[in-house]
Order: sequence, then structure tokens, then C-alpha cells
Amino acid sequence: MDREKEVSWLERIEEIAAVLEGSTVGELTLTEEGTEITIRRSPGMVLMDAPVSGPVATGSAAPQATAPGAAKAKAKVDNSIAIAAPLTGVYYSAASPTTPPFVNIGDTVHVGQVVALIEAMKVFNEINAEVSGRVVAMPATSGAVVQKGDALVRIEPL
Repeated sequence: MDREKEVSWLERIEEIAAVLEGSTVGELTLTEEGTEITIRRSPGMVLMDAPVSGPVATGSAAPQATAPGAAKAKAKVDNSIAIAAPLTGVYYSAASPTTPPFVNIGDTVHVGQVVALIEAMKVFNEINAEVSGRVVAMPATSGAVVQKGDALVRIEPL
């Protein structure tokens, strides 16, 4: 992609992000001339302007703010893998309100094990672990709507 097209796409993405700010749209996919861009927002996500210098980076690295004195503390590397929602719907951590959750923090899970349910259009979809490991976080709230791509369970591989 030449520099002029990059600037054009960046300007369009910024315009779309500005329009989406304050809206209830959680995900938007745009396809044009063989290029596809998906914009996803989490309910608590805050949009911030970030300085861009030089060519647009294509990696997944993002600048991170550090608190004063944080350089002295050893940073714990998050090696966990997110089990993401494959579709938008209502997330459930258990099969029913009277049964225990499929998994809890600290549990060991195996590939293919059911870790959650997502109800979409009156159909309950089982969500299976894609990796074996220990459950370290459950960012989704049972009974809440999740968007496609939202992290449901975070697993630290064994």
C-alpha cells in the first residue's frame, strides 16, 4: 500500500472511530479494495489519541503507561491465553443458575473442555478450551452480553 493510500485509510478510520464514540456499536467490519478492517470496542474501553511517528506499525505492540517507581518493581509477564467469544450473545459461566460454574479461577482445564456457554438466538453454544492450562482470570460476567472476540476466560498454559 503506498503512502497516500495509508493516509487515506488512517483518516477514514479516525473519522469512523469519532462517529462510533458514544454509540452502542460494539463491532464494525469494513472491506474495500481487498482490504478488511474490523473495529471492536469493549464496554469499558476508552479511546485515546496516540502519537504516530514514521510509518504505521503493523505489529501488535502497543505503548504502555508506567506508574512512577514501577521501573523498580519486576513486571510480571502475562503468558495467559484468552478464550474469546466466537459470537455475540449472552455469556453463562454455568449450565443453569443451580449448577456450579464450568470452571473457576485456579482450575486446570484441558483442550476441548467446556468452559462457558453463549446464548445467541435462543441457541446455547458450548465454548471449549483451546489450550490446556490453569484458569487465571474470568473477565466476562455471567448473564451479560459479550461481543465476538471478547475474552471469556484467560488460561495460563501448562
